[in-house]
Amino acid sequence: MRIRKLLVFASAVALFGACQGNKPASNGGNAYVIKGKLQNATEGNVYLFELGETQFVARDTSAIAQDGTFRFEGSVSEPTFYRVGMDQQNGLMLVLENKDIEVEADATNMATTAKVDGSEDSKLLQQWFQLNEELKQKEEALSPRFNDAMAAGDEAAVTAVREEYLGYRKKLRDFIAQNPGSLASVFGILSFVNPIEEFAFADSMVTLYSQQLPDSKYTAMLNKQLEGLRSTAVGAMAPDFALPTPEGGSLALSTLRGKYVLIDFWASWCGPCRQENPNVVRMYNAYKDKGFEIFGVSLDQSRDKWLAAIEKDKLTWPHVSDLKGWESSAAQLYKVNSIPQTILIDKEGKIIAKGLRGAELEAKLASLLN
Repeated sequence: MRIRKLLVFASAVALFGACQGNKPASNGGNAYVIKGKLQNATEGNVYLFELGETQFVARDTSAIAQDGTFRFEGSVSEPTFYRVGMDQQNGLMLVLENKDIEVEADATNMATTAKVDGSEDSKLLQQWFQLNEELKQKEEALSPRFNDAMAAGDEAAVTAVREEYLGYRKKLRDFIAQNPGSLASVFGILSFVNPIEEFAFADSMVTLYSQQLPDSKYTAMLNKQLEGLRSTAVGAMAPDFALPTPEGGSLALSTLRGKYVLIDFWASWCGPCRQENPNVVRMYNAYKDKGFEIFGVSLDQSRDKWLAAIEKDKLTWPHVSDLKGWESSAAQLYKVNSIPQTILIDKEGKIIAKGLRGAELEAKLASLLN
């Protein structure tokens, strides 16, 4: 697990308040109608939210009739992600188009009980969320085994658990790849794929979206997001930077040229980073005399806590930090939005891998240095 700077979709906030309902367009039926029926609900309201860049925005309200039915009418300029919900926790996502959509669900848990007709993209979106829920359950089931294996130092067991988890994760990647003409696939990229670690996959999908969904605002959004990552993608020359050292001087990445260098973005307050450090120390000791170096870049803000963590975890490689937290100039340069984050650079300064940890990192180092 990583600590993220921002989870745009997962942490979106529903904004309640006075709002005007979107009225049907007067251009001969160019409008949407959402006809809904809820079990276990005979009063109250249902809300319609549009998904913006950072949050859900309330767009309309419908009263629930005695028979559990509700209705929304309006129009959209293009297919757009919306959420129909009882409140900020209980709801379901739709791809809203100017057509009729029918929704049935249990009001106590709309997301897991919903049936949607009239929108193929919305049906695919429900399939996506079902796969995502299965992955979440699998992760919860595997966590105790993973923690026990890590505590015991059993690398074989750690690898086995990770491979089992990645097998389930692959189902979601396959779903994204198999539906390039659907906004459900786009939502998968936006909410599931870390473009820093999986740039090649994300970039290949955006290429397909540009062909099949060329006019979508979400295609434009993804293109803009990836544009800033291309300079730090695998295969690119690693941008140089220099930051203050614990001793008070300054150290540049380029001074380590001639070795395989792992840029390790971490922080003293990052639990997953600290848990990973013993493995990193072990690998560093095994390969430091074979042409391997680590360049630790801390996202700390407290100098004392940064230095204390270096000493306690016995991190004997070069360290730098401008003590600006997530606003670190190096983190900004490399578009780091979650830690721990690693970037592996070859002797010439070219990026050859990103996001490697644990057994994957060790296997890569063994292939390069043994």
